[in-house]
Amino acid sequence: MESPVYDIGRVVFGSAASIEAAYERFRVQAIDEERLLPPDAPSPYSAKRTTLAGEAPVAGVGTFEGSHKQTITFAPSPRPGWWIRRMDQPEQLDTFVDISNLWTSAQNLVLRSGSEHNYLRMVEHIIALKPGLGVDDVLLKVNSGDPPLFDQSSLPLVKAVEHAKIVETDEAATFVTVKEPVAFGGRRGDFLLFLPPENGEKRLRIDCAISWNTVIGDQRVLFDATPETFRYAALARTNATYRQYLLAKTVGKLFAATRNWGYSEKNILIHGRKFYTEPRFPVGEKFLEPVWHRATLDLMAALALTGADRFVGTVVSFRAGHTLDCDAVRALYRNDLICKI
Repeated sequence: MESPVYDIGRVVFGSAASIEAAYERFRVQAIDEERLLPPDAPSPYSAKRTTLAGEAPVAGVGTFEGSHKQTITFAPSPRPGWWIRRMDQPEQLDTFVDISNLWTSAQNLVLRSGSEHNYLRMVEHIIALKPGLGVDDVLLKVNSGDPPLFDQSSLPLVKAVEHAKIVETDEAATFVTVKEPVAFGGRRGDFLLFLPPENGEKRLRIDCAISWNTVIGDQRVLFDATPETFRYAALARTNATYRQYLLAKTVGKLFAATRNWGYSEKNILIHGRKFYTEPRFPVGEKFLEPVWHRATLDLMAALALTGADRFVGTVVSFRAGHTLDCDAVRALYRNDLICKI
């Protein structure tokens, strides 16, 4: 498929010249996999707000304390949006999943409110289900700030939500988008573009490309968000270099940012300059696991930080990561660039 042409629009932060140069690199990068809906296809998500019919727990080895099993329970919520409840801290209020409660995005997304102990780390692989599956109102019950890890990445979480069953409420879904095309630039040839939907359509389209100096190389996917595509991509694991993996298993224990003791050769994708450890998503000569993880479980998680609303429009990502994602979403609100549809 020929690469779509996007309007860079207003540069909110970053160098306009750097964004334009990076966009030229992005534009000529081939699309490896495309999953677009037909123009006349109905919306893949309900026009009503949705919640869950019941509760569903799912357990796995802790991400940061690998010796402890951790459980997360998906439950219905009478309040709009997603909420995190630390069951081990009954004196604390629930944390609203929103950009205003983002504590840090340096290594992973950490949401926190109230006490400094009332947090949940690496929430991206959980809250990405909000836009991915189209479930609006959920209460997450956890017993610690350490979420579980799975050999099948976020697919067990998807199955838990499916088991709890997504149901409609009597309220209409609420949507937000950007008022105009806007761009955000990073410091390493990375950028994000946010564009309003065409003809007021309430859809989310993502064009995501990555470029690594390892066996991962250049990868790009273009898709319309649907529950089916998100379920497909939920199997994509976090990737790490072999050096990062060894660090997490050795001296990384001394530092909170690298204390990923739950990591194993099964639940993360380890890669080097010329090798992978059992990669997934083969397409031609490539394995698109890294770009699908980036596009859905990372980028869509940042879009989940729009509170109780669903973000619609087109988001273009090139070589971006957690920090640029979250800085961009925060800047949309700070600069009054978000509007209701």
